[in-house]
Amino acid sequence: MIRAAAVLAGLGVLTTAAQAETVRTRYGISLIGLPFGTATVSGTLEPQAYKIELQMKLTGLASILSGSKGAATATGALPGNHVSPTTYATTSSSGDITRTVRMSMVNNNVDQSEITPPWDPFPDRVPVTEADRRAIVDPMSALIMTVPGTGPVIGPAACERTIPVFDGAARFDVVLAFVGTRKVKTKGYAGDVAVCSVRYHPVAGHRANRPGTKFMADNKDMEAWLAPIGQSRIVVPYRISVATMIGTVVVEANQFEVSAGPQATVQAH
Repeated sequence: MIRAAAVLAGLGVLTTAAQAETVRTRYGISLIGLPFGTATVSGTLEPQAYKIELQMKLTGLASILSGSKGAATATGALPGNHVSPTTYATTSSSGDITRTVRMSMVNNNVDQSEITPPWDPFPDRVPVTEADRRAIVDPMSALIMTVPGTGPVIGPAACERTIPVFDGAARFDVVLAFVGTRKVKTKGYAGDVAVCSVRYHPVAGHRANRPGTKFMADNKDMEAWLAPIGQSRIVVPYRISVATMIGTVVVEANQFEVSAGPQATVQAH
């Protein structure tokens, strides 16, 4: 759940202006229509760099039953319209297990990675090769989406893409396709969003015989609604819905905060 939420609730932001922008988005998480948790994603953006942070926790009965919570952060550079992550780290806790993942990347290739404690070596786990660790983005950087061209930001160009993701243990593709547009309203934003269908394609690191893997690979009931940020050609997740084996999970923004100011310093290590 933590890994999926990090991908689904991750914030994609970029600025092409000569100043820094700070973005803070708050999300509510529900399961089969019932409040389930919250997530806050904040980002500091400069013309050539970014830093993104996620905090997520379950609330109400869900927190009593599982106690799950998680945090993640990513930094990187933005050469042109290309996302080039440099660091990624995440910590997730569920019950009495806390797992930490750390990665460093160079030119979209994994340089170093560490998972503590490591995932169990089940015999049906598909091996990760060196090729699977190349030409990738981390989960937090995965949804940094610039919209190419000069046409409408909210339209087909916002969605049509395949995102190659490596989370330190598993390599998978997230495939988006344009469905249409909708009008939405929340604190900080009112307007159109692009509605994208989402498909999950496992590549390596997953357990091939696990029912959940097959369910997600066959899952056609996933959507992402993308909203624009500021005047740049950037879209970020407004709403994510994913059918799971226990019901539909929805991650939906209830507040957008975007502020611009003098250029700040974003350290991308």
